[in-house]
Amino acid sequence: MLKVVTEDQGAFYQHYPRVASVVTVNNGGRKNAMAVAWHCCVSFEPPLYGISVSPKRYTYSMILESKAFAINFLPYEKIDVIAAMGSTSGSVMDKFAEFDLAEDQPIKIDAPVLGDAYAAYECAVIENKILGDHAWIIGKVLAVHVAQELLKDDGVLNLDLVSPALYMGGDIYCSTDSTTVRYIDREKFRRH
Repeated sequence: MLKVVTEDQGAFYQHYPRVASVVTVNNGGRKNAMAVAWHCCVSFEPPLYGISVSPKRYTYSMILESKAFAINFLPYEKIDVIAAMGSTSGSVMDKFAEFDLAEDQPIKIDAPVLGDAYAAYECAVIENKILGDHAWIIGKVLAVHVAQELLKDDGVLNLDLVSPALYMGGDIYCSTDSTTVRYIDREKFRRH
């Protein structure tokens, strides 16, 4: 395989695809939703989840003021909703009214949980760190909403029943294909 070596990261899409998500927040009765592709689990114990948000975004100040957010994972069939949340600003519109976003009731925080999400985490902000042109916000997961019927017995998503929305960068989305799923037994690689 021939590779080009450069110090210019270009479009910086090589680390994609990533599961696209929608972060929701409620600050003093004003709700907002924003698409986020940069996010991940930070710790199992305590359960911590991190999101990367530009401080220029309206959602950023809302999260800091409310000290809470929810992260919602939507199926591929909802990529239009995800894209709409990423290309509009809650500072000029009520996205929940404009895009008719259905909500489930949160149990620990005020941030909305999207009704179309196959999973969502309610998070209380415990840290906010500016790193370059984005902030890394870490939330402690206080509650998990999950459609149990979409999981296999081991708790992993059943890709025959739900296909997570994957973001490729550059406004391109794709889905998963359950025929490519393969379990790798780590034990066969361990040296005793």
